[in-house]
Amino acid sequence: MKKIITVLVLFIAFFYSTTSVGQDLLKSTDLSTLKADNLSDGDISKIKTQLQSNNLTIEQAEPMALAKGMPAAEFAKLKIRLQQTNGAASGVSGDSENEAATKELSRKQEKIVNTKVKDTVNALIFGSELFDNPTLNFEPNLKLATPMNYVLGPGDELQISVYGVQEFNASVPVTTEGKVVIQYVGQISVSGMTIEAATQKIKGAIARVYSTVASGQSQVGVSLSRIRTIRVTIIGSKQPGNYSISSLATVYNALFLGGGPGKNGSYRNIELLRDNKVYKNIDIYRFLVNGDQSDNVGLKDNDVIRIPAYSQRVTVEGQVKRPGIFEMKKGETFSTLVSFASGFNEFAYTASVNVLQKTNKEFKVTDVKESEFNTYKPLSGDVFRISKILSRFENRITIEGAVFRPDTYSFYEGMRISDLISKADGLKEDAYNNRARIIRLRSDLTTEIVNVNLAQALSGDLDADVPLKREDVITVYSILDFEEEFTITINGEIKKPGVYQYYDNLTLNDVLVQAGGLSGSASKKVEIARMIQSEEIDDSNPNKVELFNIEISATNNEQAKNFALLPFDVVNIRKMAVYEKPEMVLVSGAVHYAGKYVLAGKKDRVYDVIQRAGGLTSVANVEGVRIKRPIQAKQIEDLENVNLNLGKKDSIQNKLEKKLKEDLKYATIPVDWNAIVKDPKSNTNVTLFPGDEIEVVAFNEGVKVAGNVLLTSEIPYDRSKGFRYYINAAGGIDAKGWKKKAYIIYPNGKADVASSFLFFKNYPKVTPGSQIIVPEKPETKKMSTGEFVSIAGVLASLAGVIIAILR
Repeated sequence: MKKIITVLVLFIAFFYSTTSVGQDLLKSTDLSTLKADNLSDGDISKIKTQLQSNNLTIEQAEPMALAKGMPAAEFAKLKIRLQQTNGAASGVSGDSENEAATKELSRKQEKIVNTKVKDTVNALIFGSELFDNPTLNFEPNLKLATPMNYVLGPGDELQISVYGVQEFNASVPVTTEGKVVIQYVGQISVSGMTIEAATQKIKGAIARVYSTVASGQSQVGVSLSRIRTIRVTIIGSKQPGNYSISSLATVYNALFLGGGPGKNGSYRNIELLRDNKVYKNIDIYRFLVNGDQSDNVGLKDNDVIRIPAYSQRVTVEGQVKRPGIFEMKKGETFSTLVSFASGFNEFAYTASVNVLQKTNKEFKVTDVKESEFNTYKPLSGDVFRISKILSRFENRITIEGAVFRPDTYSFYEGMRISDLISKADGLKEDAYNNRARIIRLRSDLTTEIVNVNLAQALSGDLDADVPLKREDVITVYSILDFEEEFTITINGEIKKPGVYQYYDNLTLNDVLVQAGGLSGSASKKVEIARMIQSEEIDDSNPNKVELFNIEISATNNEQAKNFALLPFDVVNIRKMAVYEKPEMVLVSGAVHYAGKYVLAGKKDRVYDVIQRAGGLTSVANVEGVRIKRPIQAKQIEDLENVNLNLGKKDSIQNKLEKKLKEDLKYATIPVDWNAIVKDPKSNTNVTLFPGDEIEVVAFNEGVKVAGNVLLTSEIPYDRSKGFRYYINAAGGIDAKGWKKKAYIIYPNGKADVASSFLFFKNYPKVTPGSQIIVPEKPETKKMSTGEFVSIAGVLASLAGVIIAILR
């Protein structure tokens, strides 16, 4: 019995030891009995939670566990189980685990967010954009090393580590009493102390408990793991109020959260109040203009940022790099204001600046000269207007025309025309020396022309070498400007017909080669037309031009007799009398040898070509021979030229032209093959044109019925049945069908329509392969009630008149 009790006690002790170790791996003093395989998944999760709460990774915890007696093999098993748990829970890679561990070890701080309000009213105020830009939030960088002058307070959290022979690791918060509580060491007051002073105090307290720290065998590390939140008050901002911000935050960070100065807030005299005293005067312009952040001091709990109203603002408009509204301090000059506006731009007129000022009663205008920029002190409400420089030159002179370097040059007093020509590298060879033109601007801005004899001016004649003035424009003419442009024209059987420039001594051979040479259809006959020139009118000569008929060798561009040409000659190369390229027609359908055939004769007919194609096959429908002839562009042009007298608004002719151009690609010519076989001279044996297609339809025993019938069908042909039978066989006419206008299209393309005489209806004959079409009735406008009443009234009146006459 005692043995059983002893075994139970040992088992319970072992289980309790394992469980307790699983519950607090870091606080346990003896891990020699820990078995990783005996730990449940819940114990593994608790160990993982302990590591995370102490900002430790499994690798950092390994020396601590081994120092407490845990076997290395058991720790390796525990490490594997922890890693498996991490992978199963997160499903991320090793890189993600490292990122998570890094994130856990980083310094923590509650995120401070404030909704920004875009300042549209004061967008022109210099500095307002600083607080509308979300990328300039001035948030403290929590990843930087802890400032040694950082003052601790309630809410901060310290990471205290002892490493070496003895090891200890804990995250210790600063309590509301300003103390940190360290296990086995006790309470240490750190509130109000810098992090450097607190570190020395904590090391001294730990050294009294851990003997190896005092001897130097173990080291103590103290770092800031969590930063407290402080409260500051902002007055005079766009969003005034109390703000909870990081204890590492600065003045600019708080101003950004508050939206910056309000509508009338100052940007240059912001006060930081600490302990009810002005601790710092902040001028944002020092940062905006020079990048100086000396005013961006750190904040403390209960600090007050007061933004008073501005005392003096001025406006800068016009040709500066950054126009806007600027705040000025006493003693600052206009030069300082220009530096705030980033200086004048390249088009600014800087000799004098116009200032619009406000007096007690009205406005006044003041001019500030350039010499006064460093002494003039702007007044509140001043509007500085920087204008553009004039679009004119003080020393410009221009030369153009027949000089080597026509351009704009600088003018100096005493410059003459020979000096300017020398600057332009002299006259060109084609320069006209007898005259040059100077367009000169008078003092009243009107212009005049001065003529110069260049030959005399360049020979040293001072009277001809006239002095120049500012803004003169000198034009040197070219003798080529006075020459008429001569051309010749070549047409006909040449590869590049057209108009060509005439040169002296130009011959027929020259033009033939320049125009690409003769085409293969050129004949030996050439006609050259030349204009008649005469000082006197010869009424006896009716000719307008002089004609030259010459013969050339059509196969050679270089003619033995080279004809000399004159300006404006027109050369016409005639075409050979007989020069026609083979032209083809297409035969398709039920013939023995379908394909393309060349028209052998000028009057080849349908019968001739079909015979060349082997004749009709046994399956050919002799009543289904037709010709498809492409619609020529000339036919459409002829139709466009016809006036149908339908009025401009009538669309009948337009629809007809559109149908020919877009819908109908060819015209169908019916062929009566039986008549042709009996008599080849039959008028249905038509002459073929190039591009025609002879189509022989295969025999089809069906009759197609389409259009406005109930069911589009193909009805088997019955010799004893007529036109109406096939329509009825397709279900009859639908509601929109127009039976009176039904028509039939025969296999050869011929069409026929029903006709009537008195009370008799005559329907066309139906043949195999035909197609019956039932068109749609045209829409008719029904008579309205008002129209019916009007007609009835007219009829009643007419009846009354008739009755009165009969009486």
